[in-house]
Order: sequence, then structure tokens, then C-alpha cells
Amino acid sequence: MLIVGTDEAKVERELKGGLLACPSCAASLRPWGFARWRALRQGGSLRRLRPRRGICRPCRATHVLLPCSMLLRRRDAVGVIGAAIASKAAGGGHRPIAARLGLPRETVRGWLRRFAARAELLRAAFTALAYALDPSLSPIQPRASPFADACEAIAVAAEAAGRRFGVAALWQFAAAASGGGLLCNTS
Repeated sequence: MLIVGTDEAKVERELKGGLLACPSCAASLRPWGFARWRALRQGGSLRRLRPRRGICRPCRATHVLLPCSMLLRRRDAVGVIGAAIASKAAGGGHRPIAARLGLPRETVRGWLRRFAARAELLRAAFTALAYALDPSLSPIQPRASPFADACEAIAVAAEAAGRRFGVAALWQFAAAASGGGLLCNTS
């Protein structure tokens, strides 16, 4: 699995030009068909998409090129999931968040529980990333909970990346920086 941008034409050009590196061995990936069809839920609509697949000739591994608008094993767009996480960090409960997003309570509760279980790991990883991107950052101030601390670290890292590489959407940055595993339930 490799997280790429959301512009399908650009990803296709990069893949055909050998500009995408294999996550396993860093050799260039080449086109290798498509992954299965997926339905991405964005707000009240479903968008069907079929991510590209690339192959690394030296190590013979194939990789799905997942857009940064998605997370591994999640049906909803990362922006929707991120909005729920930000609302929880601000003190909201899963029921009102789910009602506002028009999603099942169980889905939102699952996201929030998974993020909470990984909060310390995410805080540490995104804090390290923020300081790697901008060593002159002032210390990141602790928030009310580990959950909010992780959200703050993600936001600070996204700001540092924006200053260095240009502006990117907060939660798409988080998806790309985590390799799509922001809410991953496997190691």
C-alpha cells in the first residue's frame, strides 16, 4: 500500500514515468492494473473509485496506490473521519458527532475509540515529524487529554509541512504521513 495524491492523472503520469518508489525496496513502481472497486462515503454521497496498482520489478511486490483522501480499511473519507476526531478533541460526544455527520453512532464511536487507543503513539510520531520538518518549533503545549494532545501534534506537524512544502489539507496530510494507518487496527 502506498499513499499518493488525489489527482488521478498526475498519479498515472508519475507511475508511468517511474517516479513512485516501492515502499519495500525504493525501486521505481510500474503500472500493474487496478485494485478492487471501493465506495468512498463523503458526507451524504458515495463515490466509487478503483485505485491504481503498481509493481516493483526488482522485489516483485505489488502495491495499491491509495489516494490520501482515504484511510486503510475505512469506507469514509479522511476529511469526515478527521472532522469527527476534531469534534471529540473539542469535547463532543460520539452521538452528537454522528448525528451532525449523518453517520451511524457505532461507526463514529469505533473511529473515536481507535484513535483514543492509538493517541499516545500518534502524538509521539506526529510530534517527532513536526520537529523533523521544523526544528525551530516551540514546544507543543499539552491539552486536556491524550486524545487532544494527539490532535494538536497532527495540526502542528501539518502546519510545519505546509510551511516547508506548501499547504495541504490537514487530514489528508495526516493520512499521507501515517501511510493511511491513522486508525489502523493492525500493526
